[in-house]
Amino acid sequence: MVIGSLLITLQIPDSASLKDKRQVVRSLVARLRRTFNIAVAEVGDLDKWQLATLGVAAVSGSSRHADEMCQKVLQFVENEAEAMVTGSRFEIVHI
Repeated sequence: MVIGSLLITLQIPDSASLKDKRQVVRSLVARLRRTFNIAVAEVGDLDKWQLATLGVAAVSGSSRHADEMCQKVLQFVENEAEAMVTGSRFEIVHI
């Protein structure tokens, strides 16, 4: 079993409150789950209005597939109009 782990740091420039941020993050998380069938959650910067950190996990039988899934997720998030990717970290874990 292989787990692809991706940590994405986002900036949400149009957010003026935590409520605005939650709306953007919830929408993005729902679309990622629906589109890629992956585990995703907001894991950091919970109290900052314009920053969010998402954790993504893709479980697969091969490291190649896990890598492809995480790269597609990152590309999808980079194309998001309401949030800008300011950093990302990818890791593959073999179990």
